[in-house]
Amino acid sequence: MDYLAENLLTILILLPVFGALATLGYALVWKQESSLKWITLGFTVLNFLISLFLVADKGAISASGFYFEKNIPWIKAINTNYHVGVDGLSIWLVVLTTFIMPIAIVSTWQAVERRATAFYVFLLLLESAMIGVFVSLDLLVFYLFFEASLVPMFFLIGIWGGENRIYAAVKFFVYTALGSLLMLVAIIALYYLHFAQTGIGTFDYVTLVNSLKTGTLIFSKETGLLLFGAFALAFAIKVPIFPFHTWLPDAHTEAPTAGSVVLAAILLKMGTYGLMRFNLVLFPEASRELAWLFIVLAIIGIIYGALVAMVQPDVKRLVAYSSVAHMGFVILGIFSFTEMGMQGALYQMLSHGIATGALFLLVGFIYERRHTREITEFGGLANVMPIYATIFVITTMASIGLPFLNGFVGEFLIMIGMWTSTALQSVNGWNMNYIATMLAGTGVIFAAVYLLWMVQRVFFGKITNAKNKGLKDLSWREIGLIAPLVFLMVFMGVYPKPFLDTSKTSVLAIRDRIIGSQKGGSFDKAENK
Repeated sequence: MDYLAENLLTILILLPVFGALATLGYALVWKQESSLKWITLGFTVLNFLISLFLVADKGAISASGFYFEKNIPWIKAINTNYHVGVDGLSIWLVVLTTFIMPIAIVSTWQAVERRATAFYVFLLLLESAMIGVFVSLDLLVFYLFFEASLVPMFFLIGIWGGENRIYAAVKFFVYTALGSLLMLVAIIALYYLHFAQTGIGTFDYVTLVNSLKTGTLIFSKETGLLLFGAFALAFAIKVPIFPFHTWLPDAHTEAPTAGSVVLAAILLKMGTYGLMRFNLVLFPEASRELAWLFIVLAIIGIIYGALVAMVQPDVKRLVAYSSVAHMGFVILGIFSFTEMGMQGALYQMLSHGIATGALFLLVGFIYERRHTREITEFGGLANVMPIYATIFVITTMASIGLPFLNGFVGEFLIMIGMWTSTALQSVNGWNMNYIATMLAGTGVIFAAVYLLWMVQRVFFGKITNAKNKGLKDLSWREIGLIAPLVFLMVFMGVYPKPFLDTSKTSVLAIRDRIIGSQKGGSFDKAENK
């Protein structure tokens, strides 16, 4: 058990890689692609079961505040280490990743007929890279995993996507790769700034944070803003924040079902995780200085994403634009700099991954039957597919934020956090935090409009298209696939305490970092009320 605890995160990263090698080796030797899905599923399920040790028994926390920490030299010439660990900020994101991957695999059971070997290999490599992103505590290692996650998704969209898959794949890759290059420049700059002031160059996140806290590493306001901007641009594109969102609807629409599920549930969270882990902690002054900008862009994204979703003729594209709106709420919570707002943001990351991932699965189910996603092609589906309609409505309600479902908890905490925030200054007696909260609240109303309108047109009324009369309801495989997600929607909506308790310490540490560097200012006064 000690060996497992010491190497648990390494096992979680490497097991999917071994699975990819096993899948490739089996295909080359036995040349039977029909068995590949079982091999891939076996490795992803095993990885999920192992990841449960993260929450079952965290063990002793390290001096740096991380669990299951491992720090060994990697490239001594540049003083970079293989440094991994989890805390309350990342632990549930790792479990979410390992939980979603088996579901993504099973969703492709009958959908992938060509190049199945490559498809499953890319999914396994993608899982490894995403876990690496959430556990890396060395900036260079983080960057390598961050970029590595682009390659499998690029091929998943470009080879197994829809009619415009090449365009969507290239757009996805260009946006995210070019945005990340500035982050690499900032990482190198931090290395040399630390070297210039301490005589030791390092990419280690914990070392950099400790140097900043003790005053060993200091940089000017202008330098902090530039470094913050370089990191923030990479993460803003990944989220995506308005106006960097244009790659997302194309990628979602053209991606295969498994790709859309992974993209919505996990990949987008890498951006918001990065903002909380790196931007807020490494650059607290710049975070406060530019909080207003991110709050404004978040509100624009919430309203814009909802309004554009209303006019989408394609169900999958509608869900894609809903992600722009929902992730806007996450950004709002992060930059509220309140405990409730930031807790809500982290919770909303998990809730969005569950509910929107389920929506993409459900859209994939109907696409396999009709090979169309146009809303006008449907109508009255509840008459022939009652189980499908029931589950779709429950998932839609979770996405809207109905009380007792998971979407409500995160959005409620975010809006309370923003309402009590001091991130925005009053203007002519107007409390801008109140106004920001009220504007964001319209997004909840708009979400009900575009999602319920879509449900009405697709499921209720008379069957207007003869092709829909013979549609079969969900199979036992599909019910088993969606059931765990529906269970989590209800469980997280009724009993959020285990998730919030786990993340509380880490969220408070980030908040203390934000307000601790401005003692006596508005943040400090708000904290002491």
